[in-house]
Amino acid sequence: MLGVLGGMGPMATVDFMGKVVRNTPASRDQDHIQMIVCSAVGIPDRTAAILGDGADPFPAMRETLRRLEAAGASCIAIPCNTAHHWHAALQAETSVRILHIVDAVADALGAESRGRIGVLATDGTLQSGIYRDGLARHGFASRMPDPAGQREVMRAIRLVKAGQLADASLLLQGQAEALVAAGCQKVVMACTEIPVALSPVQGELRSRLVDATEALARACVAAFIRPADGRALPLAA
Repeated sequence: MLGVLGGMGPMATVDFMGKVVRNTPASRDQDHIQMIVCSAVGIPDRTAAILGDGADPFPAMRETLRRLEAAGASCIAIPCNTAHHWHAALQAETSVRILHIVDAVADALGAESRGRIGVLATDGTLQSGIYRDGLARHGFASRMPDPAGQREVMRAIRLVKAGQLADASLLLQGQAEALVAAGCQKVVMACTEIPVALSPVQGELRSRLVDATEALARACVAAFIRPADGRALPLAA
């Protein structure tokens, strides 16, 4: 059973669950992956903690992990990029495998994406270095928005959490386009709120976007369902 350590934020957790379902090759209810979800909305803000301005979220994440473990989860996903700053500490608390979102993104990028990779993420995610260092381990160079652009990204993420998706979409589209103009071959939507806001985007920019939430969902499906021919699972439309 897949355990989802969610609630960071709630809309992003629902979005992730939908992507797990859509990426599962199923023809009936019974073909889908069993999931146990804890939408732990009380977990303190991850970015604030990383920047030294908020409470440590690790105890609350650890408690949620234990609940999922007790419920029978055999593999765990965390649909929050910033929370992966604590991935190693959480993994040390359990023998249950916790999938890592950056590894899933690197797999989604594939060997053909060896140019510079743009990253749209929270201040906490960027400060933690999980994408800079994680992508580098897989052979990718990365680029982030300039300070003014990063302020716009954070503003957009707050708008998504407040349900103001149209305004958030305009801000994020501008920053994604700026990274492409700066030479990025792909742009990773490395905050689980960002794919929610950029879902209406089409055309050339859409082909450049890599959805970290989608990549994690596919990794979850691959952990439970492996095609008989050994080929990679197809990406949901």
